[in-house]
Amino acid sequence: MRTHRFARMLLTALVLAIVLPRSVESQEIADQYRDVANQIIDAATGDHDAYARLTELVERFGPRISGSTALERAIDWIVEQMEADGFDNVHTERVMVPHWVRGAERLEMILPWPRELPMLGLGFSVGTPMGGIRGEVLVVNSFEELERRADEAKGRIVLFNVPFTTYGQTVQYRSRGAVAAAQAGAVASLIRSVTPYSQQTPHTGNSAYEEGVPKIPHAAITVEDADLLQRMQERGERVELLLKMEAQTLPDVPGRNVMAEIRGRELPNEVVVFGGHIDSWDVGQGAMDDAGGVVAAWEAIRIMKELGLQPRRTIRAVGWTSEEQGRTGGREYVAEHEEEYHVLAMESDGGVFKPSGFGFTGSDEAFEIIQEIGSLLERIESGAITRGGGGADISPLMATGVPGMGLSVDGTRYFWYHHSDADTVDKLDPDEVALCVATMAVMAFVVADMPERLPR
Repeated sequence: MRTHRFARMLLTALVLAIVLPRSVESQEIADQYRDVANQIIDAATGDHDAYARLTELVERFGPRISGSTALERAIDWIVEQMEADGFDNVHTERVMVPHWVRGAERLEMILPWPRELPMLGLGFSVGTPMGGIRGEVLVVNSFEELERRADEAKGRIVLFNVPFTTYGQTVQYRSRGAVAAAQAGAVASLIRSVTPYSQQTPHTGNSAYEEGVPKIPHAAITVEDADLLQRMQERGERVELLLKMEAQTLPDVPGRNVMAEIRGRELPNEVVVFGGHIDSWDVGQGAMDDAGGVVAAWEAIRIMKELGLQPRRTIRAVGWTSEEQGRTGGREYVAEHEEEYHVLAMESDGGVFKPSGFGFTGSDEAFEIIQEIGSLLERIESGAITRGGGGADISPLMATGVPGMGLSVDGTRYFWYHHSDADTVDKLDPDEVALCVATMAVMAFVVADMPERLPR
C-alpha cells in the first residue's frame, strides 16, 4: 500500500510540475495587465469615435468593390487619416485584384401578370444577350430535385428556392447553382437570396463556373418573390420571366492592402496583425461587411497611441483588399511579409455587433494563455474563448502555422443585411462598435506586450 501511495504522490507531483507553471504564469499575465486592460476598455467605451469614423468612411465612399474607383479613393483617405493619427509605417501594398462589373440589370415577370422583381446579379456571372433572356420558370428546392426534373429544365430559367438553414449549407446554391442549371440545359439560373430574413431585399455574392459547362447568367431574387413563383407553379400557372444583365468580368487590375503600425519597443520584427477587409460588394455601404472590422483595428491602435502604450512587439492594423472577390489581399500579404515572425493573426469579419469573445486556433498552451487574457474582458462580457477561429484574410497566414483568431459577436442579424443594399451604418450600434474596439485592443496589446512569445 505504501508503495502505491508513493507512486500516486510522485505522479501528482509530476503533473503539477508540468501544468502548474503555465497556469501560474498565465494567471500572472492577467494580473499584470489588468490595470492597462481597464484603461483601454475605459478609453474605447468612453466615446463613439469609432462609430463616427466608420460612418464617415462608408458615407464618403459608399460600396467599395474590387477594381472600383470608390475603393481606391477610400484607401487614399484611410492613408491620409492614419498618417494624421501619427502611426508608424503607414503604407499600402500592391495586389492584383479581380474586376467584375455589374452593369445595368433588370428582371421582369411577363406572365401571369407584369411585375418588376427586385434582383441582384451574382459575382462573376456572365451577362445576357442584348435583348435579354425570356423563358418559362422551373422552381426547384434542391440540386437533387433538379436532377430528377432535368428534362423539364431544358430551355427554361431555373429558380432554386432553398430556405436558409446555415450559411455554409445554403450558399452552395449561390456558388454552384449556375453550373447545375446549365448541366440540366437551363438558359439562366436564379436563387432565393441567402438570408433568413427579407423585406424584398436581394443579396449578392460570388458564384462560379466549371470548365466544359456552358456559362449562363446567374442572379438572386428576394425570399418573398421566390416563394411567390413557387406558389404560382404549384397552382399550375405558367410563369415567364425576362432577365437582362450587362455583367462582365474584365482583366485583373492593381489594388492595395492598407496598413499602419505601433512599432514594437523591443521586438519590432515580431508582429501581432489584426483587421478586416476594406473591399465590399457594390451594394449598400459595406459598413457591417467589413469596414467595421477595419475601423475596429484602426481605432484599437489609435487608443493605444493615445494612452501612450508601446508594446514589446509590433501591432499592425490592416485593411485587406479583395476578400469578397478572390481573397487575393490575404494571400499577397503573406508573400510580402514572409520574412517576419507573426505571433498572432486576428480578424473581424462577422459584423461589429455585441462581442462575446474570440474563436481561437492554436496550441493547447497558447489557448490557455488566450483564455487568461480573455478574463481581462469579463467586465464587458467579451472574454469567452472557444476552440476554432480565424477568417478568410488571415487563413493564408494560419496555413503557415501562425495562431489565428476571429472576433465572436452576436450574429443574430448579420445575414439579414449581408451582401445587400441594407448593409448600411445605421444597422450598427455605436456602443457595440466601441465594445468591439475594446475587445480587440486588449487582446492585441497583451499578446504583443507579454514577456514570452505566444507559443505555437
